[in-house]
Amino acid sequence: MIDSHCHLAGEEFAGDLGPVVERARQAGLTGALVILAAGDDGEAARAKAVKAAWEGVRFSVGIHPHQAGEHAPDLDAGIARLDADLAAHEAVALGEIGLDYHYDFSPRDVQQEVFSRQLRLARSRDLPVIIHTREATDDTFRLLREEGAGLRVVFHCFTGGLEMARTALDAGAWLSFAGIVTFPKAGELREVAQMVPANRYLVETDSPYLAPVPHRGKRNEPAFVAQVVEALAVVRATTPSRVADESTANFQRVFGAARNV
Repeated sequence: MIDSHCHLAGEEFAGDLGPVVERARQAGLTGALVILAAGDDGEAARAKAVKAAWEGVRFSVGIHPHQAGEHAPDLDAGIARLDADLAAHEAVALGEIGLDYHYDFSPRDVQQEVFSRQLRLARSRDLPVIIHTREATDDTFRLLREEGAGLRVVFHCFTGGLEMARTALDAGAWLSFAGIVTFPKAGELREVAQMVPANRYLVETDSPYLAPVPHRGKRNEPAFVAQVVEALAVVRATTPSRVADESTANFQRVFGAARNV
């Protein structure tokens, strides 16, 4: 199994990184994709400790929509820093990036410009993109059409309905399922998990957030991706080992071919 999206370089894991990694290994994980925030020196330093503790991790770097406004005053410099961070961490993806109209921590026009610029950078580097979208579906798909042609696209922590899922799949994207698929009220999301083709889904934790049942309310960690795998096995009427194998093969399909320039 591979946790395709976690924030293992966050401060939440600094005090017990070793045990967290060991629990992940014991749960059967062979690796994880760790998400980093562009320009965050503290997180970059912790990423070195993560890599030292777990050789199986790889990195993705991006400007989250919540931080888009911080880079707006000199976006050229922000994109240049992101480009340097991608190289420094030998990143296999650019993200998480996108739009968040739920919190609107950054103005929407700024979010869109920062998102567009990062899609162009991803194209120039031939890197897949990891998408965060919340209450911004139409603009997210529009900008992906306008700026993301030819990119490998992952909708991380997918929580949309069947219509959004079909639109994403028709556009060639992959859907990544997190612990929300285990929540009692996530019935439509489980319908999505049931219908998604075997070669178009990933599994993730988004740790330290969104711990799955039965760990809900606790700090999430990569080991808990096993509960996501088990939940998908139930809704897809298959075995956890098959879900683990399929999602791992899909991870390699999306990220394994990425070139670091």
